[in-house]
Amino acid sequence: MFKRTYFRFLGIILFLTAISLFFSCARKPEPADLVIMNGKIVTVDEAKPEARALAVRGDLIAAVGTEKEIKAYIGPATKVINLEGKLAIPGFIDSHGHFTGIGQAKLELDLTKAKNWDEIVAMVKDAVQKAKPGEWIRGRGWHQEKWDKTPQPNVDGLPFHQALSKVSPQNPVLLTHASGHSCLANAKAMELAKITKKTPNPKGGEIVRDAKGNPIGAFQETAQGLLGVAMRSYQLSRPPEQIKAEERRVIELAAQECLSKGVTTFFDAGSSFETIDLFKEFAQEGKLGIRLWVMIREGNESLKKRLNEYKIIRMGQSHLTVRAIKRLIDGALGAHGAWLLEPYADLPTSSGLNTMPVEVIKETARIAIENGFQLCVHAIGDRANRETLNIYEEAFKAHPDKKDLRWRVEHAQHINPADIPRFGKLGVIAAMQGIHCTSDGPWVIKKLGAKRAEEGAYVWQKLMKTGAIICNGTDAPVEDVNPIACFYATVTRKMKDGALFYPDQRMTREEALRSYTYNGAYAGFEEDILGSLKPGKLADITVLSKDIMTIPDDEILSAQVLCTIVSGKVLYQK
Repeated sequence: MFKRTYFRFLGIILFLTAISLFFSCARKPEPADLVIMNGKIVTVDEAKPEARALAVRGDLIAAVGTEKEIKAYIGPATKVINLEGKLAIPGFIDSHGHFTGIGQAKLELDLTKAKNWDEIVAMVKDAVQKAKPGEWIRGRGWHQEKWDKTPQPNVDGLPFHQALSKVSPQNPVLLTHASGHSCLANAKAMELAKITKKTPNPKGGEIVRDAKGNPIGAFQETAQGLLGVAMRSYQLSRPPEQIKAEERRVIELAAQECLSKGVTTFFDAGSSFETIDLFKEFAQEGKLGIRLWVMIREGNESLKKRLNEYKIIRMGQSHLTVRAIKRLIDGALGAHGAWLLEPYADLPTSSGLNTMPVEVIKETARIAIENGFQLCVHAIGDRANRETLNIYEEAFKAHPDKKDLRWRVEHAQHINPADIPRFGKLGVIAAMQGIHCTSDGPWVIKKLGAKRAEEGAYVWQKLMKTGAIICNGTDAPVEDVNPIACFYATVTRKMKDGALFYPDQRMTREEALRSYTYNGAYAGFEEDILGSLKPGKLADITVLSKDIMTIPDDEILSAQVLCTIVSGKVLYQK
């Protein structure tokens, strides 16, 4: 009797011990590779909007929760980042920019801070002294609307080439506008491009001329291509190894710049097949660092022949995706290139430029929808936006079986009130740039008039109320790729002089952060792996020095990126 009781009791003890060990083991998770703790984590996940810590295993988020919960993931080899009260958010997704342009700008004259034309001429003069004979001198970032004085003589504020030609008689000079939609050239560059008084304007572009019909050295929209041919001829004359080394350097510089600003995914708004081949090399070598989502910019005939060779989904551990086509239906507002329904208020002789025929873009739409590609059309003016929506609606009706297409309008800056509801109705994404609102704000009313500006300029709230998705970005290198400045512009709409640009359309901080994270992922069919911090998603995280979700508006610009993490690896640390 005693023995039976003893063994029964011993069995119970052993059973309970086993159960205890089982649950103890179950409670102790496999150690994480990385743990972030002791701070505020804004997840952009509606199920758990905030947390204090998270764990990363491999390239995925393993857990998000309290410090007590996440401490269980710390093992002997776990890297621990102490936020020290700082803010961690999903990695910024810049939904529209020009990746190689960012890198190329690092190799050119930076004209963004030039106060006037005289300063730019002086910069070119200095560059000539360091240049080789015949070498092209390039620069980017000038904007005549931002100069403190108007050059004399000028046409619509654009300077004549003579001062530039005088300081650089033998070196061709090409200086690109901040928007990328116009450029300035000297006499040598025009000579090499064989541009004379008799050269006609190309379709969708303009050679700016003086009263006698002579080119002044300014070129709008597609007219820039006349100079581009001559410049490319020079570039291709260099040794192949030099060309390849510079191409790779451009990509490396662009990636470094983006990562240093907290950007973990970048949507490249238009690259050739040749450039995409180079992106593929980097992705296959595991050297991209940043994630690239690329739009193809090739002619329709080229697309028909090669498009399906270039549908790339998440190559190189989700570092490269190519699944969209880029088109431009108009130009930029600052250069009077945006295509409007009515003439410009400050230039009644012009309604802007249609840079690519509607019929050509309709054919692109057919190619895109039949091959499972997104279509992304640059449209800034209200006429451009209307025509683009018409093209999309026609394509959707012709293919009713195609669902969840997520086609995009790039910029969508100025929209007629009648067309605003169409974004939500058609499911068209507005890929907008918050920073453009405050950067362009000082001259928008001058060009559009107060009524058009108030009704349709950067109408974020009006668009969102239609159900439209807005993704955010910088259009870099048109603007600095810095998301902090863009976030600030999005939530304040405050211009440099302190004036507010129709503040009723600004986003809340939650809306702005979502536009820069989850909405960007959604715009690229990647919301299942990116855009929020939740278990199972890729561990792309940006750490900021200040809590941009709560600090006073005027402190936002002082926030800095402390750390940028991609796939659980720290790729930038301040």
